[in-house]
Amino acid sequence: MAYKNIFFDLDHTLWDFEANAKDAIAEVFATTNLSQRGIENFDDFFERYSFHNTRLWDLYTKGRIKQDVLKWKRMYLAMLDFKIADEPLAHQMDGAFLQILPTKSKVFPHTFEVLDYLKEKNYPLHLITNGFDAIQAGKLKSSNMAHYFDKVITSETSNSLKPQPEIFQYALDITHGNAETSVMIGDNQDADIAGANNMQIDSIWVNHINAQQIVPSTHTILNLVQLKEIL
Repeated sequence: MAYKNIFFDLDHTLWDFEANAKDAIAEVFATTNLSQRGIENFDDFFERYSFHNTRLWDLYTKGRIKQDVLKWKRMYLAMLDFKIADEPLAHQMDGAFLQILPTKSKVFPHTFEVLDYLKEKNYPLHLITNGFDAIQAGKLKSSNMAHYFDKVITSETSNSLKPQPEIFQYALDITHGNAETSVMIGDNQDADIAGANNMQIDSIWVNHINAQQIVPSTHTILNLVQLKEIL
């Protein structure tokens, strides 16, 4: 099908959040001397951070916690797993993390190859992301992806979150698009795929980690280069 609007997710789809977050948190870990407070192994700390970050993001997308709580509590809970209860330090660490994170630039394999391919075919490309405005803008700049996208729709600009229908409708409105000629490409089965399905928008699930598929999608791919077989 000749789509008139292609909507991408950013984190975990194009921009490698796990790799970039690990690099950023490693810098924060080193400057806060957590090893002297009993957290000797950085990888152990990052594993706990990732666990809590995933869980809190799920609560955030469901509207059960606020953005500010998500930001500091992921650090606090990770430290608490090592019996360190220090809320001021958690705020300090997450502030530093959010300054460093957007400067990182690792993307998934074939990202630029595919984006160049789609632009050469004159597809209008946009982003729909639950991330924060300033952070996402920094990521796009650092990774040299900003120029590929006509519109960047965030949870802040749309005042809604994937998978809520409001963010998808907002995206369609500002791109003058419609559901029948649009497609959503993302890694998250709940936020990206179910959200698109509920709006009758075609979906392409990017299954980078070869996970079990639970939510049906129009197409499923294991790496980005496979988009060239579909679009």
